[in-house]
Amino acid sequence: MKRTLVIVKPDAVERGLVGEVIARFEQRQLRVAAAQFRLIDVATAKRHYAEHEGKPFFDSVVTMLTRSPAMVLVVEGPGETWKVVRTMIGATDPSEAAPGTIRGDLAIDMSQNVIHGSDSADSAQREIAIFFPDLA
Repeated sequence: MKRTLVIVKPDAVERGLVGEVIARFEQRQLRVAAAQFRLIDVATAKRHYAEHEGKPFFDSVVTMLTRSPAMVLVVEGPGETWKVVRTMIGATDPSEAAPGTIRGDLAIDMSQNVIHGSDSADSAQREIAIFFPDLA
């Protein structure tokens, strides 16, 4: 089984969408291997988004991720799980996300786009180590 990291972001938690998001993964025969409902601190958010440091949107994504609790998940399945999850999530910009994707159906705008999923196998490994070091 291959694993990837998913964060159901604070905007989705505030809207009561955690169950909907998890159900979509389970319907796709993916399994939640680990889950933690947590308030992500600024240092962890900056480490998570480190590749974006210095970009104009960096501070706003850190603020968004730390504003209230998030549900952090490790999702596993056969094959390239990160690719399956990213396809299910849809385009980063909800206005471009296809209907049927999580963002296409549930997201409001770029600042409230419901979910994060690792964008490669390497990112999945790095991100799992940040949030679930015992699984890395």
